[in-house]
Amino acid sequence: MSGVKIDVLTVAAEQREVPEKRFASRAHSVESSDGFEWCELLQSQRVR
Repeated sequence: MSGVKIDVLTVAAEQREVPEKRFASRAHSVESSDGFEWCELLQSQRVR
């Protein structure tokens, strides 16, 4: 059986790259966990 887990992070605009770098550095660390299927980091649209 699959489940969905969604976490929402609120990050100040000037700190936006911090969580992106943290997730990137451990992007493949959970893939060998039992039952792991898929993970995706979604980014909000940047207003210019």
